[in-house]
Amino acid sequence: MRKIYLLALLPVLLGSCLGYKELPVEYDYSYRGNFKKYRSFDIMRPMGINDSTMVNDIVEKSIVSRMKFLGYKQTETRPHLIIGFKMYTDSLRFNGYDQPDIEEWVRAQKEDERYDAKKINLRTGTLLIQFFDRRQNRSIWQGYATTLYGSINFNNERHLRNAVISILDKYRFMAEGFAETGVAAQADDLE
Repeated sequence: MRKIYLLALLPVLLGSCLGYKELPVEYDYSYRGNFKKYRSFDIMRPMGINDSTMVNDIVEKSIVSRMKFLGYKQTETRPHLIIGFKMYTDSLRFNGYDQPDIEEWVRAQKEDERYDAKKINLRTGTLLIQFFDRRQNRSIWQGYATTLYGSINFNNERHLRNAVISILDKYRFMAEGFAETGVAAQADDLE
């Protein structure tokens, strides 16, 4: 009887593992980013052009969900971060940088860090997500994902969500003040 339960449980366990496949992700960041000082965000909307590679409800909802999970407030009025994305259907050569892990750099905050450029060949089906600091008017973080074995299918909801999750897993900074208010709110809920 025990073997029957194990055999019945096996497809469920295997199916749950197949639902999420972390994609290879690279990211770069600006040494001028104030990663512990951001509290709000909004999604960038292309103006005056109808570019379907920069507008996608699934990608937007996935980004919004992740940012809210990290404690960021979405606002159209003077957000700290403006988040844009682009889906590349063709392959491209991309300029990236060899940098220390972002969390390590934030702890050390070395002023004299250098940008060591590197060329990256991205395959077809690449998703790029960029964070812009509105006050500094500059890009402060970008992450990009592609698959090793084929392209991201931009018509597949699961592929798109998986790509966004894989990229934003590399951005691990909670909104300023969120950890304190989040813990206080949880303590209030327990009383």
